[in-house]
Amino acid sequence: MPDPHTYQSEVYAHGLHDQKPAITFQPTEWESLARTRLSANSYSYVHGSAGTHETDHKNRAAFQRWSIIPSRLIPSDFPSLSTTLFGEEYASPIAIAPVGVQTIFHPEGEKAVARAAAGLGVPYTLSTATATSIEDVAGANGADGKRWFQLYWPSNEHNDITVSLLRRAKAAGYTVLVVTLDTYILGWRPSDMDNGYNPFLRADTVGVEAGFSDPVFREWFAKTHGGRQVEEDMGTAAGEWTRMIFPGKSHGWEDLGFLKQHWEGPIVLKGIQSVRDARLAVEYGVQGIVVSNHGGRQLDGGVGSLTVLPEIVDAVGGEVEVLFDSGVRCGADVVKALALGAKMVLVGRPYVYGLAIGGEEGVRHVLRSLMGEVQLTLHLAGVKSVDKRDLNHECLRWDVV
Repeated sequence: MPDPHTYQSEVYAHGLHDQKPAITFQPTEWESLARTRLSANSYSYVHGSAGTHETDHKNRAAFQRWSIIPSRLIPSDFPSLSTTLFGEEYASPIAIAPVGVQTIFHPEGEKAVARAAAGLGVPYTLSTATATSIEDVAGANGADGKRWFQLYWPSNEHNDITVSLLRRAKAAGYTVLVVTLDTYILGWRPSDMDNGYNPFLRADTVGVEAGFSDPVFREWFAKTHGGRQVEEDMGTAAGEWTRMIFPGKSHGWEDLGFLKQHWEGPIVLKGIQSVRDARLAVEYGVQGIVVSNHGGRQLDGGVGSLTVLPEIVDAVGGEVEVLFDSGVRCGADVVKALALGAKMVLVGRPYVYGLAIGGEEGVRHVLRSLMGEVQLTLHLAGVKSVDKRDLNHECLRWDVV
């Protein structure tokens, strides 16, 4: 593939023939454009956050408090974006964050995102709350796609369900397990409640297909509901599956041992917001953490993820891979998170907006835009690579607006 920044050159070349891009390059407009394509339920679901949106606003404000300080007279080529994570090389330090129920944004949903990610070498993270089966998403992602599986962790009484999900994911070529810690119950989300909309409780496959296609869950459902199959009573089945993956009570640190027994490969804990928890993650032997507050969707009044990233990196960055998400909207945001110590940056809402605007092509546009801006930002800042020897805290300045 050509360097990401050449996306700009393609656009200008088309402009010579009076051909303008179908989708804007202004990231601040993707959300509003997506809103025109979506129902009130769908838009509120992706845009909405917990409570008053305070945590979401803090995520965004945290990026504005850091400024990039360029270095001059650095005669280098365009920097490579390739990075190594868990011993594997990736084309760029950008990954697809897990987002569920993607068919409410576009009929092709997870398949469209998985195809776009594969074409650009971007790792795709499949949510347990998928509207498409684990296997079908893997098929769309292709033999060469890099894919991770995000687990909403059933309670211990349903360990057999957890094992089944992990086995299916491993068999379908998912290589990294991302365990979300902050969503054992859905947060207080006023926008969804205003619409009376919980996509997981409806009599369809949206958000529950991982369960509906799971042989262990299907057997359990038939056994506990008089022999009925999920297709015969989808509303009841959806409620049962939702209660399994959002059980209302958190696991404990000691339960990580069970996952380690049943997953061969890196385990990443998503939702770390404190040095204490980061150190416990190291103590319990996982390979990675995601400094994340779920994009402000779970806990209102929380701290911005970028605010705590530097102290977490300082505490455990030499012992575990540190990834980041929450609040990322543009390429400069990605650069700042990398400079503050993240090894990989997960992008969520922007690609969902791209999906809503233009399906697979919309996702591809958003990802190419982000990657191109990251590369050009680094080049203009005189940063030779995303390696920590070149891109680090010294490239930034705390600059309160």
